[in-house]
Amino acid sequence: MAQVLEFKLPDLGEGLTEAEIVRWLVRVGDVVAIDQPVVEVETAKAMVEIPCPYGGVVTARFGEEGTELPVGAPLLTVAVGPATAGEDAGSGNVLVGYGTSEAPARRRRVRATGANGRVKQAVEAPPAPVPESATAPVPAEGPVPVISPLVRRLARDGGLDLRELSGSGPEGLILRADVENALRAKDAPAPVTAEPAAPASAAAPARDGLRVPLKGVRGAVADKLSRSRREIPDATCWVDADATELMRARAAMNAAGGPKISLLALLARICTAALARHPELNSYVDTEAREVVQLDRVHVGFAAQTERGLVVPVVRDAHTRDAESLTAEFARLTEAARTGTLTPGELTGGTFTLNNYGVFGVDGSTPIINHPEAAMLGVGRIVPKPWVHEGELAVRQVVQLSLTFDHRVCDGGTAGGFLRYVADCVEQPAVLLRTL
Repeated sequence: MAQVLEFKLPDLGEGLTEAEIVRWLVRVGDVVAIDQPVVEVETAKAMVEIPCPYGGVVTARFGEEGTELPVGAPLLTVAVGPATAGEDAGSGNVLVGYGTSEAPARRRRVRATGANGRVKQAVEAPPAPVPESATAPVPAEGPVPVISPLVRRLARDGGLDLRELSGSGPEGLILRADVENALRAKDAPAPVTAEPAAPASAAAPARDGLRVPLKGVRGAVADKLSRSRREIPDATCWVDADATELMRARAAMNAAGGPKISLLALLARICTAALARHPELNSYVDTEAREVVQLDRVHVGFAAQTERGLVVPVVRDAHTRDAESLTAEFARLTEAARTGTLTPGELTGGTFTLNNYGVFGVDGSTPIINHPEAAMLGVGRIVPKPWVHEGELAVRQVVQLSLTFDHRVCDGGTAGGFLRYVADCVEQPAVLLRTL
């Protein structure tokens, strides 16, 4: 006899608590294999295909496309045949490479002795899944025991008290439709009555317009930038630099054969050398301990604009990589950002960020620090400009470099020293030979 197993949204790691269903990859009645992707979800960090740890027939799906589900909410149920309903019915590989949670809990086996004295084993079936639209009965007073987090969130966001609603489900269960109907009634326009027109000066300002939900990547960016502004007393310094020699050095490297070296890789190599001289900027502030924690490894994040919004992939151990290795890793992460396949692990753990906003055709900016890091280097476009070179006016390739730093970790002298060293390496790449 087939057993119906419930597959819940797994813990995606990195502190993520919810995900939005982007696209179902299976329908009710489909046969799925163990570890087959069944749904594509979007978290605050990446787009992820989630494989199901069970093999069998899909009997129910929970949540329409566009619905946000909390971790632990039911995703679907699978009818598993007798041959696979035992302890080996699932693989446990809920989300390979994304902080997979523990393997599915073993179902409790009940031992019973038959009439002939032989021991029989029976598998206790899991509890029947609860559809996303249902909640528990609402008591007259006290807390509301809501089963579905979606219904609770829908009511909370709409400013509804579930205790004031009457459920239309069995035994007074509050359904999602009940909450939606209450919201529609709440938002319905009041009957129009003839009243004297108010003076034009007293009219309330219009507030209609396009509303874009702050969720997913956009919501995560908004939260992180807001936190950065609240907690970090940042300051910015900047300098113009003659990048002509750096561009010539890159051209010579690429003309020598082998993989092409990117400008971003050279800038990252310069930054890691500068951080070795000024380690205060490769740190974070432990506010509870009131300590500045200087880190011994450099993980360079870089801002990448995608159709889903701004993301910051991280190149791990950038201080140990040469220009070729940095180029290859930047290219790999940029492609993953473009296709939405970055893992949460590739979007977290940065210790310093490099922001090349020059690709947008702008010269300067005052970047917001990527919390909880201590600094971010911004790089503007490299353009021909008049420049005094060796005592004469000449047309040179000029770039503006700006450093935003956490004033708690260092003073302006340290930040200025870091930025000046970066500018010196841009103007004279041979300066880097001292640290290679």
